Amino acid sequence: MVLKTGDILSIDIGMERQGCYTDTAITVPIGKIPAKTRQLLNVTQESLEVAIKEVKAGISVATIGRAIEKYVKSQGNYGIVRDLVGHGVGHAVHEEPRIPNYYDPQLEKFILKPGMVLAIEPMISLGDCRIKVGDDNWTIEMADCSLCAHFEHTVVVTEKGCSVVTRRPKEL
Repeated sequence: MVLKTGDILSIDIGMERQGCYTDTAITVPIGKIPAKTRQLLNVTQESLEVAIKEVKAGISVATIGRAIEKYVKSQGNYGIVRDLVGHGVGHAVHEEPRIPNYYDPQLEKFILKPGMVLAIEPMISLGDCRIKVGDDNWTIEMADCSLCAHFEHTVVVTEKGCSVVTRRPKEL
């Protein structure tokens, strides 16, 4: 695939240092992008911030997905990727619990505790929610070939909120 002006590129990075893992992602524009694509980036990034504001000890994992879904739906007709979700992180890149970007009532039972480390990662598209995986078993695209944005941060749950450990300098 060759990138061209108007495309967007999502970069997802899992990092390990001294046996501890974090996970972060950002979507960047390639050259000048249309207004609807810029809005997709804004909605996706803001849905991550909305979710982060919900995180604190005592809430359910379902609360995070509900917050993302409610915000995204309030912004227009976007696809919320369901086959890829956020997750626990810390001792490995992917741990329990799974953290969907939509409300899952089964996750009302999973309550956050101080010290838990989570990767929250909304993936929102301009089209359908379905994905396809490339022949390399790594590259992911939308099944309908629509554009999709992805933003992610690793957070540590505290009693009164959370600490975002993967903020980039521009986000501070």
